[in-house]
Amino acid sequence: MDSPLLSRPEIIWFIIGLALFLLELVLPGFVIFFFGVGAWVTALLCLIANPGLNLQVIVFAVTSVLSLLALRRMIQKRFFLARNDGLSDSVEDEFTGREAVAVGSFKPGETGKVDFKGTTWNAESEFYITDGQRVIIINKESFKLFVEPKNNQK
Repeated sequence: MDSPLLSRPEIIWFIIGLALFLLELVLPGFVIFFFGVGAWVTALLCLIANPGLNLQVIVFAVTSVLSLLALRRMIQKRFFLARNDGLSDSVEDEFTGREAVAVGSFKPGETGKVDFKGTTWNAESEFYITDGQRVIIINKESFKLFVEPKNNQK
């Protein structure tokens, strides 16, 4: 029982492309998408002409790699990395510009403690910070917050 539908290469390439697009939704990296594009370009070629299997594989490989090289960065910038609200790239929105409270006093160059969202964090500041003083987080490196007094905002 050979199905005439599955014997048509354009349908097979279309199904492969669809499977690759769906797989992209599950796996991170935004690479598999372009192999789906290559499969659909090959399906279009098979619909228009009747290329041999070798040519189909070459068209699939070439269009996949070319679309990956040409479009990946542009699409990522447009859809995935377009959010830039003026904060440093290395710090998540969760920290930068948020308010914390000093737990104990500390001087410039010393490591002190601040309370942020119910957790005590190591902190440093270029200013003298007193116990209970409200501070603004200006940066984060690993498990250390860099803060400045709240009233010192520019």
